Amino acid sequence: MSRQIRITAGEIQVEAELNDSPTAQAIADVLPIKASAQRWGGEIYFSIPVEAETEEGARDVLEPGELGYWPTGNAFCIFFGRTPASQDEEIRAASDVNIIGRVEGDVSRLWDVPDGAPILIEAA
Repeated sequence: MSRQIRITAGEIQVEAELNDSPTAQAIADVLPIKASAQRWGGEIYFSIPVEAETEEGARDVLEPGELGYWPTGNAFCIFFGRTPASQDEEIRAASDVNIIGRVEGDVSRLWDVPDGAPILIEAA
């Protein structure tokens, strides 16, 4: 069963939905999560207190608004634009991520979240 979450990043707030994957469930079980945003082009990522293996279906090319979990860095990732690893107009992660959900609505305002901004993920 999917779960609604709210992500507050600095002054920006978005609603999102976690999917039914084991990694998404593990993340839902530890909410709320507080962290500090790290930017990598059109990706916001930050370490979270969840350890998960790479799941079937993990990939490194994402769609705008997809949420991922990066097993290599135990990191929650929000994808909204090109990254330094992107080719052409694709959104590419550093390596495969588990797909854990999606931001609802317009993700373009996430470009306004600065590196180091406080992040809060909580149940909506």
